[in-house]
Amino acid sequence: MRGVEHVPVTSQSDNQTIAERLREMAALIEAQGANPFRVGAYRKAGDAIAGLREDVREFFEEQGATGLETIPGVGKGIASAIIEMLTTGRWIQLQRLRGTVDPCALFQTIPGVGEDLAERIHDVLAVDTLEALEAAAHEGRLESVPGVGPRRAAAISASLTSMLDRVRRRPRLAPATRDEPSVELLLEIDRAYRDQTANGKLPTIAPKRFNPEGKRWLPILHADRNGWHFTALFSNTQRAHELGMTHDWVVIYFYDSEHHVESQRTVVTETRGPMVGQRTVRGRERECREVRGV
Repeated sequence: MRGVEHVPVTSQSDNQTIAERLREMAALIEAQGANPFRVGAYRKAGDAIAGLREDVREFFEEQGATGLETIPGVGKGIASAIIEMLTTGRWIQLQRLRGTVDPCALFQTIPGVGEDLAERIHDVLAVDTLEALEAAAHEGRLESVPGVGPRRAAAISASLTSMLDRVRRRPRLAPATRDEPSVELLLEIDRAYRDQTANGKLPTIAPKRFNPEGKRWLPILHADRNGWHFTALFSNTQRAHELGMTHDWVVIYFYDSEHHVESQRTVVTETRGPMVGQRTVRGRERECREVRGV
């Protein structure tokens, strides 16, 4: 495979846009207290893309994800981010850390999903990425959304897989519990987030949704544990606001630095059943009961 040093000079528009976003990510997570290694990785990759002599889009079309990984500072994780930007025009992780993510608009890009259904999906499942929605569909949780029966869930799942496979351009890891952090680890991150929030130790962002005054009220935590990178925030869904749970429901995003699995889970205080009053990971309730000995 030829290296990046021999490519010809062409358009730089994609390069500069992506470089600016990578540098913005570095600045955001640095301000939010992320691992300095991750900050440096995004900054180095941004500089490398800015200095690339071939248009990064053409480079990707010619050499794929593995070609992107030959660019200095670009590993599998950043390559996936670049592919997301090139194929969708978005980078959901960056939008989330800016506080500008609009998951309902994202879900409406799925064939057959309109505005109302997108809102219900977001509010019932508390997911804001296509990958997390794919995992929910794989687990059967998509059918819990009002108006989504087995046939419709199967159709949405098939469309999701098709869309995401175009972005991934590499064999898909089936979403499953074994590809996630343990519930013990998720509960540890949940506890750290709520403790540091209570002590005023976390930076805050101003979410775009349900925040007409633009207040910086939403604390954000970055943490690294056991090969996983975590980002935790209180849920900012319509349902959380309706039920007064915006300071109880914690959404935890996680990224596996080895296998590059990225997804999310929501941790809540259980209000009924044998786990009432205890913190529970939605979608993994049985494991939480086992951990608690209930």
